[in-house]
Amino acid sequence: MKKNILIIGAGGVAQVAAVKAAMHNDVLGDINIASRTIEKCQAIIAGILDRKGLKRPGLIAAHALDAMDIEATKALILRTKSQIVLNAGSAFLNMSVLRACVETGAAYIDTAIHEDPSKVCETPPWYGNYEWTHRDECERKGITAVLGAGFDPGVVNAYAALAAQHYFDRIDSIDIIDVNAGSHGRYFATNFDPEINFREFTGTVWSWQRSQWTANAMFEVSRTDDLPVVGTHKTYLTGHDEIHSLSANLGVPDIRFWMGFGEHYINVFTVLKNLGLLSEKPVVTAEGQEIVPLKVVKAVLPDPASLAPDYSGKTFIGNLIKGHRGGAAAEMLIYNICDHEETFAETGSQAISYTAGVPAVAAAMLIAKGEWDCHHMANIEELPPVPFLDLLEVMGLPTRLRDGAGDRSYADEELPARKTARLGAS
Repeated sequence: MKKNILIIGAGGVAQVAAVKAAMHNDVLGDINIASRTIEKCQAIIAGILDRKGLKRPGLIAAHALDAMDIEATKALILRTKSQIVLNAGSAFLNMSVLRACVETGAAYIDTAIHEDPSKVCETPPWYGNYEWTHRDECERKGITAVLGAGFDPGVVNAYAALAAQHYFDRIDSIDIIDVNAGSHGRYFATNFDPEINFREFTGTVWSWQRSQWTANAMFEVSRTDDLPVVGTHKTYLTGHDEIHSLSANLGVPDIRFWMGFGEHYINVFTVLKNLGLLSEKPVVTAEGQEIVPLKVVKAVLPDPASLAPDYSGKTFIGNLIKGHRGGAAAEMLIYNICDHEETFAETGSQAISYTAGVPAVAAAMLIAKGEWDCHHMANIEELPPVPFLDLLEVMGLPTRLRDGAGDRSYADEELPARKTARLGAS
């Protein structure tokens, strides 16, 4: 059993994580929130206390921290006696925070693959370039490190594991579809850190097809699906974190990620990119000042957290899985619908942050209870999916299933007996 959680970050995802951790402090113990700007942490705590959001009386505290400073992070982990560390900040921090956890013995959780600020859309596999280089050390030292515990990556990985273990005799393809059918009313904004958001889309799109990495340009390949609740949407083939672990761990020959974009977003994005304003490389102005164009764009765009009060509509995220079951071709859609206004009422954040923050806290609770305290490094699909999805049902992210038997709630489902699917064409 592990107790006391340190949440690193003070953006929208960290806010959701803190609110949910407070609701479950009987399991998680002390809650500490750390960021370079302590005032943001204090504001999150004030909101929780105003809502009387602690399940039981307990410690919730704010700290100033530069999480790139490994020694400072180690000192804070030890000072707060935190046995679980959730990196809900930038993906640039992963390796520093992981190192601090390895050296203090704390369990580590993140929600996305590490990124090197100087590189964009690196050649796959990204996990193999960063986190996975520390797998042997985690195993040797018994460190629990759970990678990609948001929604995508995260819950969609658990959906894939659920399908492989209970519903398919053979899986041939997994198409992960992410659509934000909501509206924030701004001329242009990103739903999470603009720097991270744009970096996903300015380089080569990598997907896993025919058991090999396949390169495409952004917005080159699209599909249209009639999706539950949100209706018909066009989505585009996009490179994404979970493809890197699922392709290695499940052996499915075709794994693709599709994200919805409106024409307005594509037009503005294209102009910014063509003007060079999404570059991460420094330029020198006529006045001799060195600036990074992407950071300037980030500075002038709305803070993603500020979008929450005006957001309406819903999100759809799910896996369309095809393969064989009982000797016949089979298809299943495993998905979640999340409502922006409902998540704002509960946590003060919009659904994009909610869908990333809630699963990370569920992972922390499973580590605290011992069910996911695996004492090695693991991606979500390598851990038992059922306790994770069961917990999400009661934490605000219910799962639904759609196949030949109809559209139904996962909570009402009697799972077929566990099996191990053959993966890919025979």
